[in-house]
Amino acid sequence: MIIEKTYQTVRLVLGDQLNIQHSWFKNASEKKPHQVNDDTLYVIAELKQEATYVKHHIQKICAFFAAMESFSKELAARGYHVLYLTLDDTANFSSLNELITTIVTKAKAQTFAYQQPDEYRLQQQLRFLAQNASFQDQGIELIEASTDHFLIDFADIPHYIKPDQHNLMETFYRKMRKKFGILMNGDQPLGGKWNYDAENRKKFKAGDYQYIPQPLVFSNDVSAYLARIEKHQIPYFGKKELSIVWPQSRAQSLSLLEYFCENCLPNFGNFQDAMTTTHPYQWSLYHSRLSFTLNSKMISPAEVIQAAIIAYEAQPNLISLAQIEGFIRQILGWREYIRCVYWVNMPNYKKHNHLNAQQHLPEYFWSGNTKMACMNQAISQSLDYAYAHHIQRLMVTGNFCLLTGIQPDEVDAWYLGIYIDAIEWVEMPNTRGMSLFADGGYVATKPYSSSGNYINKMSDYCRHCFYDVKQKTTRDACPFNSLYWVFMNKHRQRLATNPRSSMVYRNWDKQNDEKKQAILQRGQWCLSHLEEL
Repeated sequence: MIIEKTYQTVRLVLGDQLNIQHSWFKNASEKKPHQVNDDTLYVIAELKQEATYVKHHIQKICAFFAAMESFSKELAARGYHVLYLTLDDTANFSSLNELITTIVTKAKAQTFAYQQPDEYRLQQQLRFLAQNASFQDQGIELIEASTDHFLIDFADIPHYIKPDQHNLMETFYRKMRKKFGILMNGDQPLGGKWNYDAENRKKFKAGDYQYIPQPLVFSNDVSAYLARIEKHQIPYFGKKELSIVWPQSRAQSLSLLEYFCENCLPNFGNFQDAMTTTHPYQWSLYHSRLSFTLNSKMISPAEVIQAAIIAYEAQPNLISLAQIEGFIRQILGWREYIRCVYWVNMPNYKKHNHLNAQQHLPEYFWSGNTKMACMNQAISQSLDYAYAHHIQRLMVTGNFCLLTGIQPDEVDAWYLGIYIDAIEWVEMPNTRGMSLFADGGYVATKPYSSSGNYINKMSDYCRHCFYDVKQKTTRDACPFNSLYWVFMNKHRQRLATNPRSSMVYRNWDKQNDEKKQAILQRGQWCLSHLEEL
């Protein structure tokens, strides 16, 4: 590692902080690079620590490394002093903190600054530098800056979400609409309703397929990153590609946003929960696929919301209020809400296992080799693209893990590793909270458990399945059907008093004992033979 001069300040940019709009860069000008502070060194580094804290999808590692290097080149082009370190450069450092200490010492810097990390483990790690003997001896000042990304300031999070309890997302969402004046008519929601979710649950019919747009994809060469990953023996899984479809720059990210607003937003809400196997674009459908570029901060939620609203206002006959509201709720509501839930409840949140789930994740989560068509589709797609949309994650793989009682740590590690957009702040509350109900209800008001009927209702998966979704007790009966009742029966004491679950038990109790016993026996067989399903 060569640092050619001394610097007053060293600033760290993490792989999910690729925000050219950050206040650090407000004075940047490509035409006038002399305006850039000559006494500041920016550090962006590929780290084994970050590539291995869980086992990641190979495309996820490559996507972050590609975006990081692209961002470093953009900063350099604007006149900033940038030290970009590859795995080759950082291989001999055991941790991020050891690397930082070395760089700060070599640069003879008096200040080390970083943007607040979005993951608790990194926040704690970087704050620990204040106790570093070398930093203390040299009187080095540590500065923690805001990320300048989210709509809610970090310090304000406790004003929106209370710890150790359920906070209704709808209430949070309405506060956000009012605070930012999004889709509002004075102090009332535009159109007179806050939520159009009931209108956004359509399943694809034969005539709908012709309108599904071809996804905008990129062809970003990642062969150099692959070579380094192999050289340094970074463990990974998923489909290895020499080029990947995900954006690696702000320019590509903005292109993807524009494409979504023009081609997908008009039908986004209608089919946001739908799933299919019978279309070549089944993996993308009408979804924005902006989560990676948002979570790496190449674009901001504010500009995504603004772009979507501009598109809606320009084409009200094409984009209905239900479509735009459904999308805004995901960005303005759910994304900000989940971040707040994460931070007010950490570090204890990651210890929750309310339902005492102890099963191990079946091997087909790493291969997709299962006779269950819905699971095969959702997992195989995830392995191919490092992506699945929210209903595939919640009501297929997540629902399966809930019903079968998979240990939350194992489920967290899988979701965190396999998805291109997965960073702990957004992954954990969605997985441990929404999917597994392991937090006991901080996020969801009840477990999002379902038999095969829901999957059949929202997809065509069941048409091509080895199992029969109409059966509950036969050898070819859909496993979800009997697993659902084993789960509901096991946790009856916890769930029967929940108003959203009580009717389920009343219907169950009307069944004769022989039928109930047959369903439970089939479910127990499935639990005992998970690897064979």
